[in-house]
Amino acid sequence: MRPSDLAREHGISTQAVRNYERDGCLPPAARTPTGYRIYTELHAAALRAFLALVPAYGHATAGAVMTSVHAGRLDEALTALDRGHARLLRDRETLASVREAVDHLTATPPSGATAPPALPALPAPPAPPAPLSIGELAHRLDVTPATLRAWEAAGILDPVRDGATGHRVYHPVDVRDAELAHLLRRGGYLLEHIATVIRQIRTAGGTGELAAALDGWHQRLTDRGLAMLTAAARLGDYLALRRPEAH
Repeated sequence: MRPSDLAREHGISTQAVRNYERDGCLPPAARTPTGYRIYTELHAAALRAFLALVPAYGHATAGAVMTSVHAGRLDEALTALDRGHARLLRDRETLASVREAVDHLTATPPSGATAPPALPALPAPPAPPAPLSIGELAHRLDVTPATLRAWEAAGILDPVRDGATGHRVYHPVDVRDAELAHLLRRGGYLLEHIATVIRQIRTAGGTGELAAALDGWHQRLTDRGLAMLTAAARLGDYLALRRPEAH
């Protein structure tokens, strides 16, 4: 097979195929005596796997998975996939918490009521009993401490300070807000908008726009979950071709 044969199946350029090989997303191709690349069904399966991994886990993780496979580090590849599934589950839990709060805020007040019932506390994501440091929370979310400080400056987070050391301390409610901010940030929302959403959840006001957006967020998470199923099948096919002796 030629680079154009692989490219045509996916509507990409032949240069993209060569770039993927260069970056380790495809196994090295053999060469003709004149230097032309020779691809096989193994390369076609690798390309299908990589391109299926991208919408499921993102380009960086997809590349890391494939390069780990080609370096013989299968456990590293599987661990990267596990992290993606864990993030999806965490996003679902965060979204469920937001939906519960918004449903409560937008519910019709009982007859004769002069004000909506008090907003119940949102369930926080699982967290250690002790508060988290900025480094621990950054590690949990896979962001940098500088990102958390930027969220604080934008009014998204409001951690207390340890009286003895002056270090930031993140309690479960802060972790919940950080999880929500992380979800919204990956959804493309600006920090100013995220800060507004956090305030809406905290103060029980003006949730119409947030309620309208929840279905879109839910659909994106569903699409990602389905993409993970497709990616698993494509990667499984590729691994089976690489290890025919196991069948």
